[in-house]
Parts: sequence; structure tokens; C-alpha cells
Amino acid sequence: MTHLQPAPLRAWHDVVTSKDPALLDALLADDVDFRSPAVFAPQPGKAITTAYLSAALVVLGPTLRYTAEWSDESSAVLEFEADLDGVYVQGVDMMRWNADGRLTSFTVIVRPLRGLQELITRMAAQLPSQ
Repeated sequence: MTHLQPAPLRAWHDVVTSKDPALLDALLADDVDFRSPAVFAPQPGKAITTAYLSAALVVLGPTLRYTAEWSDESSAVLEFEADLDGVYVQGVDMMRWNADGRLTSFTVIVRPLRGLQELITRMAAQLPSQ
């Protein structure tokens, strides 16, 4: 049985492949919540989610490689790896979308600790001051 990739998941892969944050506008719901591995509370809204995901495209984008994915009609989990100048990062992106195909939730979980620390440092350099 062939599993067809849901449209929002295909759209996310298009963002990652093109490294074009402008594509996020059509993909993110206005009320999307972003959950960072470095910040305790969810970060609500399209603007902050766009900022985090745009920064991640710069930081992880050059070596980001999805190694597995699971999805159903309204959510997906994608396992990834990246190399930050010799620092290994492994993680998962968990996303949910609404009936309109727009992401309503994007959660990132990262390991190991050294990789998370390096990711935090590099993301902080990319993100505008909060």
C-alpha cells in the first residue's frame, strides 16, 4: 500500500529544499504555535514561527537531511540529522495542520545536548532580538 504525502508535508519539503522562507506565508496558519527545544513556552503566531523557521533554514539548511517520516491526514513527524561544523544534531519536527492545509503547530525536539547547545548559539545569532 502506497502512502501519499499530505499536501502540507509536501509544501514543508518544498520550503526546506528551496530554503525560501517566503513560502512559509502560505503554509503557516495565523495562529500557529512554535515549540522550540530551547524555549519553555510555546511561541504563538505566524511572525515568530516564520522567524524561527527562517533562522533554522540558515543554520541547519546546508546539511539538514530528513531520515524518516510518519504522517496521517492532519499531522506528521519527521526525523532529521544535521552537521554543524562537526557537531552532530539529531531531532524530530512534529507538525499539525488544519482543514485548510495550514500548519497550526510546529514542535522541534533536538539531541544530543552538545548539538542542542550549538544549535541554540547559532539560532540566537540569526534571530532578531526579542
